Amino acid sequence: MVEILGKCILCGKESLLVSKTIGVCVNCLRNNYSKAYKIVKKVHEANRNRYELPPRTPIFEKGVKCNICGRGCILAQSAIGYCGSKIRINNSIIPITMRHDVSIGLYYYDPHPTNCVAYSVCPAVTGRGYPRYALTPNGEKGFFNIAVFYGSCNMDCLYCQNWEYRKMTRDKKPLLTTNELIESVNSKTTCVCFFGGDPGPWSTHALYSARKMLEKARELGLKIFRICWETNGLWNQQLFKKAIEMSLETGGIVKIDFKAWSYEVYSALTGIDEKEHLELIKKNIALAAEYFSQRPDPPLLVVSTLLVPGYVDEYEIEHMTRYVAELDRNIPYIFLGFHPDYLLIDLPRTSINHAKKAVEIAKRNGLRNVYIENKWLLSTLY
Repeated sequence: MVEILGKCILCGKESLLVSKTIGVCVNCLRNNYSKAYKIVKKVHEANRNRYELPPRTPIFEKGVKCNICGRGCILAQSAIGYCGSKIRINNSIIPITMRHDVSIGLYYYDPHPTNCVAYSVCPAVTGRGYPRYALTPNGEKGFFNIAVFYGSCNMDCLYCQNWEYRKMTRDKKPLLTTNELIESVNSKTTCVCFFGGDPGPWSTHALYSARKMLEKARELGLKIFRICWETNGLWNQQLFKKAIEMSLETGGIVKIDFKAWSYEVYSALTGIDEKEHLELIKKNIALAAEYFSQRPDPPLLVVSTLLVPGYVDEYEIEHMTRYVAELDRNIPYIFLGFHPDYLLIDLPRTSINHAKKAVEIAKRNGLRNVYIENKWLLSTLY
């Protein structure tokens, strides 16, 4: 196999672990960010322009602030938010669909056991929480999760495995109504998971729909109907609190993807452009952790990190896992194997040694429940 070496534009380092797409190595990101930012900013702006999305957080003088997610867009008349799903009409921020019960998205039935981020602790897989939150002590084979995929996101991850959501945002289709989601609930569904894209930009639609779906489940006499979220955590805190409480009530899991520790690496990988964005994500992890002890089984909160070779290194892992451990040592931490996808196709798959080291660091920092998923992706390339 021919190794593809990337070269850092700033320091000249050549390595399998330097992405040509990003253009700079992790050390220059953290230590020379004023110059590195000019490089990575162009990458994200070009990517956003490709799908006719705002290249950076829109901030208009005398605009109206959107409070739906945590991006903090301030919109002029008829301007579109960073997520592409919100627009200012007069003095209101409304969905691009012009109706609060209509989103951009789709749903499908995902048979259990499904490839969930929380697979290692999911009641549908493990039976955890039986009998209150799981149908059987051995999982729920033969039953289904309602997977709600939103066609919007408030980040711009260069490695996004669900990158097609951008086409949905641009094309403003397909449309997904609350009534469709209500009708999706049947005797074979035991949970719903809102993801995407990300549910953050559609949080009001998701929260309303989830409550109505739960009502339908109870009308049908369903014993179990868990409400779960898979998110980057960049939410309005008040709305996120409602999402957490809904999961707490139903036995669902809040799955937060904690992508990096340092703002510089986070920004390069995801396109966040304010330190406040990362601070809000950390605060939302802490908010969910406050509820964790109220229902430890199944765990209310799961934190996951994609081990991006060369960028999510020991420094990032050390600080992320220490932060979560200080909140609650029992919070499950899931490390995910990276594979080349979307624009970040010039890095290798996560190595076995990288994954083992991540687990070692997490446990050393006091975390008690640490898992590696997507093990089949792991490589010996570095």
